Amino acid sequence: KRLAKGNTIFLLCDIQEKFVPVIDKMSQVIASAKGLLATADAMNIPVIATEQYPKALGHTVKDLDVTKAQVFAKTLFSMCTPEVLEAILATKRKSAVIFGVEAHVCVQQTTMDLLERGFEVHIAADAVSSQRPDEASFALARLEAAGAVITTSERVMFE
Repeated sequence: KRLAKGNTIFLLCDIQEKFVPVIDKMSQVIASAKGLLATADAMNIPVIATEQYPKALGHTVKDLDVTKAQVFAKTLFSMCTPEVLEAILATKRKSAVIFGVEAHVCVQQTTMDLLERGFEVHIAADAVSSQRPDEASFALARLEAAGAVITTSERVMFE
């Protein structure tokens, strides 16, 4: 399952200000996400970003430039709200690279929803995390068993 830039979309999940002090390895998540956004920009890969209840949790961290992304507020755990799904489907791309937080909640539910819809899903493991490290590692194992490709941001960038 190789990524092809003409068939790939990047999905940035809930990398928000209020999560910074509580997510394990959040500085690594942000640094990896920054690299993925730069890659998307250089390769003309569409980016869709979500913000979980931004009124309470704030917006996407300022270190990440999402001005070229489509940004959606959400209150569901999955990114696959009707509006986001419409935007994803409008790209006519069938491969998604997911990065963000929390691995065992929003990233996991988004991945499962996309797999059920026939998407090929790649998760940049160094760009996802949870409050508790065990949650992230178990989520990645479950998602790999479900059919997602577990990779790293650098591998995505070079592929």
